[in-house]
Parts: sequence; C-alpha cells; structure tokens
Amino acid sequence: MSIPGMDPTRLAGWMAANVPDAGEPAGIRLISGGRSNLTYLVETGERRLVLRRPPLGHVLPTAHDMRREWRVISALAPTPVPVPEPVAFCGDEDVIGAPFYLMGYVDGVAVRDGEQVAGLTPGQARSLSRRLAEVLAAVHAVDYEEAGLGGFGRPEGYMARQLERWNQQWERSKTRDLPEHDRLAARLRERLPVRAAAALVHGDYRLDNTLVRLSPDPGILAVVDWEMSTLGDPLADLGLTLTYWQDPGDEERASIPVAAGVTVAPGFLTAREFAAHYAEVSGADLADLDFYVAFGNYKLAVIVEGIHARFRQGKTVGEGFENIGEAVPTLLRRAARALEG
Repeated sequence: MSIPGMDPTRLAGWMAANVPDAGEPAGIRLISGGRSNLTYLVETGERRLVLRRPPLGHVLPTAHDMRREWRVISALAPTPVPVPEPVAFCGDEDVIGAPFYLMGYVDGVAVRDGEQVAGLTPGQARSLSRRLAEVLAAVHAVDYEEAGLGGFGRPEGYMARQLERWNQQWERSKTRDLPEHDRLAARLRERLPVRAAAALVHGDYRLDNTLVRLSPDPGILAVVDWEMSTLGDPLADLGLTLTYWQDPGDEERASIPVAAGVTVAPGFLTAREFAAHYAEVSGADLADLDFYVAFGNYKLAVIVEGIHARFRQGKTVGEGFENIGEAVPTLLRRAARALEG
C-alpha cells in the first residue's frame, strides 16, 4: 500500500545506516496530516518511533522547517518542559522527498474534540487546563541561552516582524480578496505594544499540540509541533492559545473547525481564567492582552487560508477540509473585535 509522503524502502535503508539500534521498520502508518506537517508512526522490533516531515505541496517560505523542530526538542529534552525524546534528524531530501526527524513515541492523547474529554470530571478538566497554562509558563521560563538556543531567533522587533511575515504569507496564500484583512493588518500595526520581554515561544500552543494523559491523573506528557518556535514575545503564545480556546456559549468560535469543542466541557477554565492562571505562575503583565488575542486570530486566519489553498490544489492529506476556508472571515472579525477590548 502506498503511504503519502513516505518511501518505506529508502527510510529503512537510511535507518539501518544512521540509527541501527532503533531496529528495522516493520510497519509505518500516517498518524496525522493535511493541516500541517505529516506525522507517522514507525514501528520496529525494538521500539515505536514517530517521524515528522513537511506537508505535500504549497509549502510557504520559512514554514515547516524540520531542522528548527529538531533543534528545539533536542535543546528542551533536559529542561522541565516535557518533549518527546529526540532520536535522529535527516536533511537529505532524497530519502523520503523532504527533510524529516525521528523522535520517541509518547503514549499520550492529542485532544482534538469534546468526546475525548467527556469522561473527565470537572475537577480533572480544571486540573488539565491549569497544567496547560503552567507548561506554557515553563516554556517561557527556559533560559534559552543556557539551553543552546541563543541564536534561535531575534527577540527585538519580534511582533513587528511577525505582522509583516504573516501579511506576506497572506499574499502568497490568499484565494480571494478580503478587504477586512487589509483593515485589520493596518490596525494591528498601529497598536503594536512596546515590549522588552524575550522568551522561547512555541508559536502554535494549544491543547491538541500536546500529548496528554487523561486518567487517572490528567497531565501534559509532551509538547509537540514546534515548527513555528523561535525567540520572541511570550504573550504572542498566550494570545494564540486564547484564540483557540472556546468558552461555553461562544457559538461563533464553535464554527471554526480548529481545536473547537474541547474547552467547553464542564470544569475547564474560561479563557479569562486561563490567562489569569498563566499570569499568576509566570508573573506576566497582561495589560496589552487584547492586542495579542487580536494578533492570534489574525495569524490563525492566515494559517487557515493556507490550508484552504492547499485543499483547492488537492494537496491536503486527510479529510474535513472542504469548508475550512469559511472560517477565515470569522477569524478576521474576531480579531477586529478583540482590538476593541
């Protein structure tokens, strides 16, 4: 059977030469794909591994950088931030058609829908959401110089560059003209906060970019999907996390098919409570949080437009992308409202 984005024979040869102690692949299957990097389970006689590679087609410049992901999980492995075990990196595109890396399998759950958390008690749901905020604070507390990530990014002027970067990504990805995008981009430039804080940022932090243990004691086993990580403003991470968050009664958020329907379960913190707990454990000043939530919605709108563009090209792997483009105007409206406080 053909496996999209994978050449099992060439992978087996590469593993035999580069990670012989991992064993020969006995089975490979796609775990997730389409919206972002492709993720495969690679089973050998010795262990279970996970392989990550870029998506098929329409890969934007600077996006889906496997070497960045590899570098950051390797640097974080000895720190309090939970990450999978780094195993091996391959930059040779001739092996499977793109750079990739192998990491240890983590026996956790990526929570993507409400059914997966339906069995949690309100106390367990509250504990899990509080832990999610605490792990985000731990990411931002990493001494990135000591971890060997001193040259991983340029914190100065981070938000201005982010706005420019995502505006350029919009121009490369857009499938239609949306005047509200241009108005929003201009307003965000006018509202840029003046901040000196610098930290390692994940770039796409949300519950389903972690692997969790749901029972008996819910917890975060590993933070994954570091493809957008860099050094920058930690509140950009918080703003995007809150963009993904859905409070009970927020039906508009429910219409956006990205990480919807989970945090409405009884016991989960509200977005406001999540932000407050993050501030409590990190000591962060949230005076400009409305800007960061607006930027989070803007960034997600651009990401979703890119997914929509790949779907129109027939380059997505997986299902559920037929109507994803409808979420883009909604996200832009939510961003504009956030700027109004």
